[in-house]
Amino acid sequence: MRPPATLVLADGTTFEGYAAGHLPDDGVTTGEFVFNTALSGYQEVITDPSYAGQVVVFTYPHVGNYGVTPLDEEAIRPWCRGIVVRDLSDLPSNWRSVESLEAFLHRHRVAALIGVDTRRLTRHLRTHGALPGAFGHAEQSLVGSGARRALGTDGTDLVTMVSTREAYRRGDGDLHVVAYDFGIKATMVRLLASRFRVTVVPSSSSADEVRALEPDGVFLSNGPGDPAALGATTSVIAELVGTVPIFGICLGHQLLASALGATTFKLPFGHHGSNHPVKDLATGRIEITAQNHNYAVTPDSLSRGVVSHVNLNDGVIEGLSSSSDRCFSVQYHPEAGPGPHDARYLFDRFESLLRSGVRASL
Repeated sequence: MRPPATLVLADGTTFEGYAAGHLPDDGVTTGEFVFNTALSGYQEVITDPSYAGQVVVFTYPHVGNYGVTPLDEEAIRPWCRGIVVRDLSDLPSNWRSVESLEAFLHRHRVAALIGVDTRRLTRHLRTHGALPGAFGHAEQSLVGSGARRALGTDGTDLVTMVSTREAYRRGDGDLHVVAYDFGIKATMVRLLASRFRVTVVPSSSSADEVRALEPDGVFLSNGPGDPAALGATTSVIAELVGTVPIFGICLGHQLLASALGATTFKLPFGHHGSNHPVKDLATGRIEITAQNHNYAVTPDSLSRGVVSHVNLNDGVIEGLSSSSDRCFSVQYHPEAGPGPHDARYLFDRFESLLRSGVRASL
């Protein structure tokens, strides 16, 4: 028998359900509540470091149907604070599955709330924006107190928490790429390592430390939190811009834009899902993309470079490039595989940019 549990948002809105997964000793889990509209890929979502500090609400009603496998993990552990689902499957069925989702949550000490009207919760977040809050099996007064203490991601550096502490290497290509780990997903490392010799470095690495590695290119990864809270990192990237080819994704896109003079702002409820249409302004081509971000580049704030991609749902800037500085970035996730692989060409574009520089220096 699962213990009854309560969810309370910072504005006082309350939902009822049942506790699942890890049960914290104090019975309360806090975080910023956001919703994800993907129909599958829940393990990739839960293990994406970009969700650090947040509680993920799954809009798809049935979660856990196909279990979990180490092959689908994007990090060594989940960084989200917890998850909320309508119906958590007790009996996974898939030949790749090695354990149930709930067993995975227990093992990694991730709290869950199930049996919630996630449609109503999602509508509330769409109307009022991502909100701090709390959930758990403690007395409702304690959960409510937790909701009042809960913090959002504004002004918060969450990158330091999720970044690697030590540099490591992958791949054996003829070109060398230094990849900043702001919360880098395993799939990003794998796709880079299939093309290059990659050195993944901590987020705190200085421009001089990167230059000492003599890279042919620099990659800026995804990551959690507010890009405006990473002023020192933006300054480091500004030092590197124009000296080496750069490719950024998600938070890396926001930080590159900031280094090029742009500002960022927080979206009401972010983009979290696997079917967002994006237009490449240079070719007119439409890509169906996976996305996970809460912040975006402010329109008309870019002082160097041009906007290269836009979101067809709301017009948000989804990409930028500067040919003179040999850099480009996208807000969405070309490494993700929600079905279509429309955006994987961007890794080929990065390789072409690096090889053109190598040829020019010969």
